[in-house]
Amino acid sequence: MPNEGLGKYYAFAIRAMGELTVMIAAPAILAALAGKWLDNYFASGKLWFIILLVLAFVLTIIILPRKIRQYGQDYQKLFDKHGAGPTSR
Repeated sequence: MPNEGLGKYYAFAIRAMGELTVMIAAPAILAALAGKWLDNYFASGKLWFIILLVLAFVLTIIILPRKIRQYGQDYQKLFDKHGAGPTSR
């Protein structure tokens, strides 16, 4: 059967998608919540909200390419170990 063993590739793709989603969303959500709390605590308008969101954005932009490169290397190892991937016929 040509598609046997695809479970490893699908599991890899789902894991990567989930981790990248969390890497993008979690810092933004935490920054927004913390910024809102700090703005209420210090009565500073939206200063902390904006500062923390920009910081979360910058950190995500720095970390994301590294993580994507790591996924590329992991995929290559999976491909080398198990042979042709899901796009082969």
